[in-house]
Amino acid sequence: MKIYYVTLNNSEEARQISRVLLEEKLAVCVNWFPITCAYSWEGEIKEEPELVLIIKTQPGYRQEIEKVIQQYITYTNFIAEISPTNVNQGFLNWLNAEVPPRSLQTN
Repeated sequence: MKIYYVTLNNSEEARQISRVLLEEKLAVCVNWFPITCAYSWEGEIKEEPELVLIIKTQPGYRQEIEKVIQQYITYTNFIAEISPTNVNQGFLNWLNAEVPPRSLQTN
């Protein structure tokens, strides 16, 4: 299983990206929630609202997921791939039924 942690500007981006990922069977479940982002930019510390999108999927879908995200945003955002070490079997059964597992060689 893989989880992608993605930062976005607003809930409409999250909604559009999530729908496509689910419709194209690139994810089994997607969550988003608001956060505050503090960062250093050109010598200044900035604070802005942001959204986190969490994508739950199989290994091997990173390229397609990033292509979908890039269709809806034009700015540089953060996309991190996380590999959980322990996931409950019921969730894994659902994931395997909804999103076809891929060979790790197709990453």
